[in-house]
Amino acid sequence: MITGIDHPAIAVANVDAFADWCCTTLDYQRVHRHDKPVWILRATDGSLLEVVPEDGTPRPRRTTWTPGWSHLALRVADFDAAVARLEERGVVFDGPEVEAMGGGRVRSFSDPEGNMWQIVQRPSA
Repeated sequence: MITGIDHPAIAVANVDAFADWCCTTLDYQRVHRHDKPVWILRATDGSLLEVVPEDGTPRPRRTTWTPGWSHLALRVADFDAAVARLEERGVVFDGPEVEAMGGGRVRSFSDPEGNMWQIVQRPSA
């Protein structure tokens, strides 16, 4: 019945500025912009991300373990190259690399809106 995840959606203060950040920092490409305004972005693997306007609800303080969706983890093929490239593009990581649950390498960072992202490299199967 379910074949996979079509897209996560993220609510932000400025959809155009956030879409710009995703494209210049994370190599997403713009696919479609709706007048609401909403952006649909595509990663190099074809996965989609929807960027929607926030509704003014105050942002709660979150940790990895706060109930609800916690973070978005992006798979990378070359962990060290991804870290270097993101740092060149202004990303400041939240801490050192740690071992990923289930195996591999993971490192977290926040976007300009304060949402948590991770890069993950898994061992070859």
